[in-house]
Amino acid sequence: MDFGKRRRAAVVVLGDIGRSPRMQYHALSLARQANLEVDIVAYGGSDPHSALLKHQSIHIHTMRLWPSRDGLLPKIFRPVMLLLKPLIQFIMLLWFLCVKIKAPDVFIVQNPPSVPTLVAVKWASWLRQSSFIIDWHNFGYTLLALSLGRSSRFVAVYHWVELHFGKMAHGSLCVTKAMQHELEQVWGIKATVLYDQPPEFFCPTHLEEKHKLFCRIKKDMFKSNGPLDCISYGITSNDIQDRHTTLFTNLIGDYYHLKQNRPALIVSSTSWTPDEDFGILLEAAVMYDRRVAALLNENDSNGEEVLWKAIDDGKTFSYPRLLFIITGKGPEKEKYEEKIKKLNLKRVAFRTMWLSPEDYPLLLGSADLGVCLHTSSSGLDLPMKVVDMFGCGLPVCAVSYSCITELVKVDKNGLLFSSSSELADELMMLFKGFPDECDALKKLRNGVLEMGLSARWATEWEANAMPLISKVISGDLN
Repeated sequence: MDFGKRRRAAVVVLGDIGRSPRMQYHALSLARQANLEVDIVAYGGSDPHSALLKHQSIHIHTMRLWPSRDGLLPKIFRPVMLLLKPLIQFIMLLWFLCVKIKAPDVFIVQNPPSVPTLVAVKWASWLRQSSFIIDWHNFGYTLLALSLGRSSRFVAVYHWVELHFGKMAHGSLCVTKAMQHELEQVWGIKATVLYDQPPEFFCPTHLEEKHKLFCRIKKDMFKSNGPLDCISYGITSNDIQDRHTTLFTNLIGDYYHLKQNRPALIVSSTSWTPDEDFGILLEAAVMYDRRVAALLNENDSNGEEVLWKAIDDGKTFSYPRLLFIITGKGPEKEKYEEKIKKLNLKRVAFRTMWLSPEDYPLLLGSADLGVCLHTSSSGLDLPMKVVDMFGCGLPVCAVSYSCITELVKVDKNGLLFSSSSELADELMMLFKGFPDECDALKKLRNGVLEMGLSARWATEWEANAMPLISKVISGDLN
């Protein structure tokens, strides 16, 4: 964009910027591709990607986080907190948007949350004579309805605010064609579809990088969340310190090798919230464990350690061990960690981790399969975690819902499931003969790589977001 003097944009997120990848990518594109000075106003908490921290034109302003103790209050006070919390957030947002940062030419705000974000940004855009664009990730009132119910008066008020102030924006972006249609036909808002696409640092991981990553996270990988399991069995402190071998790889001389009897690595990223039913994954893991034991005619009376010793001695089986690494933070994490401890599985293990923004893409590029448990509250958004997985060449099994087929193409780059039994069937089918003779899994991986060669964030953003932002800044909205 060439506007003479250097222009500014403000990216607004009423959330943890480190856990808002799409808004991080907006900031990078605004600075790199549109040549704008960029202010990010958001909560802190998790570190954003180092590319943001290093860019001289991106300035991050972190607000103080609202204390997360609402659930400890007696029920009689919760309606008061539902009113008080957005009021304080509104005042804080206005202070940052109108005083703490320089006046931008355009605000780009993430929705949801809608209240008080859209109100504060509209007021700030009026006071500072700026334009504002809403990036619709989902509908805020549908998320609120998950906890309060669709019939709640708070949900009705929230819906009205979201609709009323949504119409006041000078432009809108959204994440799916289904959402674009809903916004235009039901809400009267014209939006441009900007599909989530992975940035350049989400790519397949080379073997040497895999080995180094596994060395860095070896301690977390070998440490069981509960009792001894098929991964932690037989591990000593020397094994953890040895930089030449990991659970999946060996370094012999100057060459890196994948172990033949390594477990299959499955990654799932979750926010540990009610719109992701983690119980489906646990039930599927139990089914896989029992079905494999039945197929191999294993005698339960022998105990797990007989099997684990055989694996430790190098024996391979037609169905591998499965290691699920679950990344993310959220309110239901501890509840499910307690359930995991009680599973008592022979050939399946779970690990929960939080990785740096630099290591997370490397983990995706090192895994064999991704699992997505996202079920949209509106039925109109798509899970960005799947986009990241595809960028790293990782096929995905995802929960089926109305518009997921805009992203997951069945039998080409992934599979869909509606129940734990269906997911267990897919795990059995994909990992039979692992690692060398699992043709179905190889087919999906090849499909991901073929479909993802041209799909990158910078290309998508330049084609769809930049024209809208240029029009909004220039005032040419006809």
